[in-house]
Amino acid sequence: MKTTSRRCSLQIDDYLDMLNLAIQLGDMKWQKEITRKMEMALSTLEAATQ
Repeated sequence: MKTTSRRCSLQIDDYLDMLNLAIQLGDMKWQKEITRKMEMALSTLEAATQ
């Protein structure tokens, strides 16, 4: 479980970095895709910590 939590946390950190870049570039399509993937990663993280 800890490995899954750690991997998901690192993924979320990466997605946040990419989201900041997408916002700076004004790329709405990319922002939505990153947000969707972050939500999936958060769901996985929540499931792993329960």
